[in-house]
Amino acid sequence: MVDIFEVIAIIIPLAVIVYAVLWSLRIVRPTEKGLVERLGRYHRFVQGGITFLVPFVDRIIRVNITERMTPVQRQDVITKDKVFMGVDAVVFYKIKPDEVSVKASQYNVANFAAQIDTLARTVLRDIIGGMDMAIANTSRPIINVKLKEALDEQTERWGIEIIRAEIKDLEPPRDLIISMESVLKADNERQAAEKTAIAEATLASGEKNAAIQRAEGQKQAAILQSEGQKTATVTIAEGDATATKLRNEALTTYFKDSAIVFKQLETVQASLMNNTKIIVPEGKAISLILNEQENLAKATIIPVMQPQQQKSSKQM
Repeated sequence: MVDIFEVIAIIIPLAVIVYAVLWSLRIVRPTEKGLVERLGRYHRFVQGGITFLVPFVDRIIRVNITERMTPVQRQDVITKDKVFMGVDAVVFYKIKPDEVSVKASQYNVANFAAQIDTLARTVLRDIIGGMDMAIANTSRPIINVKLKEALDEQTERWGIEIIRAEIKDLEPPRDLIISMESVLKADNERQAAEKTAIAEATLASGEKNAAIQRAEGQKQAAILQSEGQKTATVTIAEGDATATKLRNEALTTYFKDSAIVFKQLETVQASLMNNTKIIVPEGKAISLILNEQENLAKATIIPVMQPQQQKSSKQM
């Protein structure tokens, strides 16, 4: 039989060896860097992957190099114009991945997250304390840039890179907020009233211009109508004058010794204009054709015998 003591003597060393091998194997994730210490002193820098340690001699410190966020504790800051403002901020940072920076984050500072918080609050008091409340409330981008620059300068020796620093909230006292809201409301009402007045003035001006344009149009139309009537009257008068002149010339040329005949022609002309029947002495109808050919076509001429001719016809 196998001696139990011999079995124990074999198993225990094997177990120790297996434990030592397993203990010496360490896995470092891609988001981490490793610092290996041997007997309490820095020994070497480890990248991501599997690394071997000397059992019971080496120790590894894993350092996360991903971006982190540290909220800055809320505090009340006194502005330049003696107003208390509640300030909230947040800082985004990460440890630089090179060996020097990873070592600095572990050996140059005890708790960098807490110290970033304290440092950020101190810097914010200094920045906002030099501003008036109204300027501080509208200058968040400027405050963010100044805060980041100040933190970068202080954390560089810790191997830490400040990604960005953001002001979450700048809150004045409640009574001041109420007063500001009242002022803002009054200003909005004033601007609305001014815009309404401008709109009404613009509308009135438009209506005035439209009325002026309409009056100008009516005036021009009246002028044109008057000029048209004037031109028509002159044209008619000129036509009448020309006709009269032609008649006078005709009378002077053809009937200068027959004034009575001319008077008869005028009578016939006036009668023919109304499309009436004309009774003239027999033998005189031919003389009516001189200036009335167009109107005679519309009338009916009835010749009447002279009294002497009527008496001769009765005797026969």
